Amino acid sequence: MEKKNIDWSSLGFGYVQTDYRYVSNFKNGAWDEGVLTQDANIVLNECAGVLQYAQTVFEGLKAYTTEDGRIVCFRPDLNASRLEDSAKRLEMPVFPQDKFIEAVEKVVAANAAWVPPYGSGATLYLRPYMFGSNPVIGVKPADEYQFRILCTPVGPYFKGGAKPITIRVSDFDRAAPHGTGHIKAGLNYAMSLHAIVSAHHEGFDENMYLDPATRTKVEETGGANFLFVTKDGKVVTPKSSSILPSITRRSLVYVAKEYLGLEVEEREVLLSEVPDMAECGLCGTAAVISPVGKIVDHGKEICLPSGMTEMGPVTKKLYETLTGIQMGRIEAPAGWVHEIKVD
Repeated sequence: MEKKNIDWSSLGFGYVQTDYRYVSNFKNGAWDEGVLTQDANIVLNECAGVLQYAQTVFEGLKAYTTEDGRIVCFRPDLNASRLEDSAKRLEMPVFPQDKFIEAVEKVVAANAAWVPPYGSGATLYLRPYMFGSNPVIGVKPADEYQFRILCTPVGPYFKGGAKPITIRVSDFDRAAPHGTGHIKAGLNYAMSLHAIVSAHHEGFDENMYLDPATRTKVEETGGANFLFVTKDGKVVTPKSSSILPSITRRSLVYVAKEYLGLEVEEREVLLSEVPDMAECGLCGTAAVISPVGKIVDHGKEICLPSGMTEMGPVTKKLYETLTGIQMGRIEAPAGWVHEIKVD
């Protein structure tokens, strides 16, 4: 199988149309068999449920080439499970988890020529998503849905290395106390756009959202969970019913405990505690860990001891261990690395 003629090292984190995508339709109470198609366009009625009431959920995962030449995905079963939770919350039909895995395998295998080679720093990003497709004018769930998976090759999230970023404590709330913050719904990201644009305008890289009820506890950013390291080397992650259960964060917690022998706490984290932390990072699929060097709370600067030049030592160990597992350099826990068979 010959790879596409692409300068993999020059890829950014953007959309490049590939050859195939997966499509399955839900109608009359059942999902069809699903197909691969070369048509990248979606045709919808002007009154489709997704356009009127934002009834859409999505996932994000990657396929990549390991050191020994295999094409794999990282923990796609957790993406399938999280999509199910998201669909249920928005009154959408569940796309079966086994069919989800099968669809991922089909899309990656069909686009194997687009999977970047090992060592290029690039990966094949997969975006599974589902939306209400039939006309809906009254406020109610749609009756018909479409599930799709697109893929696109992307470069490393950080060109030239993961340099610490500066974030601000936001005046906006990311989620309501009993809302949809714990699921991966498009509506959560739509409402965060103004906050991130205004943060960038003011010179910040991201927002730190606090809990919507008391605004005293750290929640997450617009697209990643927080991970802190205390001055005595303990890993701490915020616990809340209104943050998204990041697959990367859950994996890092396991790596910290089982591979590095670190003490880990998943608990509520007060904003007042943050100045006493030694390191801070943002966990997500795109970058694995984005180090944070400075947090600005309405003019008051919280400068992490790890500094603004590189990842802190514990964060770096976590990053190197998890990426080593993903790339096949370190033995993975059972079921974490899902190999894609390519003919």
